[in-house]
Amino acid sequence: MPKSRVMIVDDQVLSRRFFELMIGSSDRYEVVLAVESAFSADIYLLENEIDLIVMDVLMSDGSNGLDAAERIKRDYPQIKIVIVTSMPEQSWMTRARRIGVESFWYKESEKVELLNVLDRTMAGESVYPQNAPPVRLGSASREDFSDRELDVLREIAAGMTNPEIAKSLYISENTVKSHLRVLLQKTGYKNRTELAIHARVTGIALDPTK
Repeated sequence: MPKSRVMIVDDQVLSRRFFELMIGSSDRYEVVLAVESAFSADIYLLENEIDLIVMDVLMSDGSNGLDAAERIKRDYPQIKIVIVTSMPEQSWMTRARRIGVESFWYKESEKVELLNVLDRTMAGESVYPQNAPPVRLGSASREDFSDRELDVLREIAAGMTNPEIAKSLYISENTVKSHLRVLLQKTGYKNRTELAIHARVTGIALDPTK
């Protein structure tokens, strides 16, 4: 039986190498391409015959794997796609299902092995976790924050000042300061900088609409 031809799309060198080694170790797959940007993922398909794409969501150059997956599913519906990510954003799974992505896998927390997901995907199964893994920010979990607190947190993580946040969210600067105090109390972080850094690292500050 011929091997399934795989393209890997991930901006992290270590992740690409890990996927190449893992997938390449199977006698069922051949890694044809490993690229670092989702911007032109669909362009490579013009010259390369691909059966399966393993693709991250957020790339350092600003490209988005879900955007690329939507284009690919429109133009190459026969190609199967497995989205892989370390960011626990529930809305990404919802969008992936909507655009026809076959499977979804979390890098760090998913108990099911990637090769198992690939095998099941190629066999015609759609493999999705029940929920995004739980996210903690300091002493708090995502569920401990109100929607407005998460809005303010995202703006803080983006490096915006209190006046900028107030203007962006149509609230007063005093309200921004009040939300910041609550965020620091809930998480246990000492200052705004520490809060912002950890919010970016955990992915809790991601805007699910983008």
